[in-house]
Amino acid sequence: MEASIQEVARLVGTTSRTLRHYDAVGLLPPSRVGHGGYRWYDQDALVRLQRILLLRDLGLGLPAIRRVLDDGQDEAEALRHHLRQLHAEQARLTRQVASVERTIAAREEGAALMPEQMFDGFDHTQHEQEVTERWGAEAYRAGDRWWQGMDEAERTAWTARAATLTQDWTAAARAGTAPDDDVAQRLAARHVAWLGSIPGTPGHGTAPVKDYVLGLAEMYVTDPRFAATYDGEKGATFVRDSLRVYAEREL
Repeated sequence: MEASIQEVARLVGTTSRTLRHYDAVGLLPPSRVGHGGYRWYDQDALVRLQRILLLRDLGLGLPAIRRVLDDGQDEAEALRHHLRQLHAEQARLTRQVASVERTIAAREEGAALMPEQMFDGFDHTQHEQEVTERWGAEAYRAGDRWWQGMDEAERTAWTARAATLTQDWTAAARAGTAPDDDVAQRLAARHVAWLGSIPGTPGHGTAPVKDYVLGLAEMYVTDPRFAATYDGEKGATFVRDSLRVYAEREL
């Protein structure tokens, strides 16, 4: 069985451009290229694409996904591992849904809120494996120590800073700002400074590493969670392109 690039794009809900980009970065070459450069994908290629999408939804960037796919692990066992991760995420989301439903019910009924129930499913340590796979165990431990060491006011202030930055990015994107415009580059400088403030990240305390910034910038577009944060793929693309310009100029 083979599927054309258009058929695969339609089934996956992506674009032919994205599939060609996966090929360009060595992540998903087509099984064959037909007349006129037309790309075709066989069953092995489709299984590989399924794994790429699973890993992307679990939060890995493209370089990390390629390392996972090329590590020589048995394919069936790798898929079972991905399935376990999906079940864990499914369970966490189920707990979050129940937590929010309990909060709504309590507020509508005037009942007391139980903190241990309100935050079930919101444990930040869910990201441990993701961070460890990308940047190493010490990066996760450093970030965890930093987060756990903050009091509630500090956490609120840091979260507000991140939210304001996101809002400013979104506003600039909606205004049609060019990535190399001064407005975009000031936002990029703020963003890089914000990244550098997080312990455990590459370049913390000095200046974020160029490849780290570029990798994150790409993930903002390819990872649906980040794209949603920046008002969709268009906004995320603006953030990525602005950070690319900044990284090439300043890092």
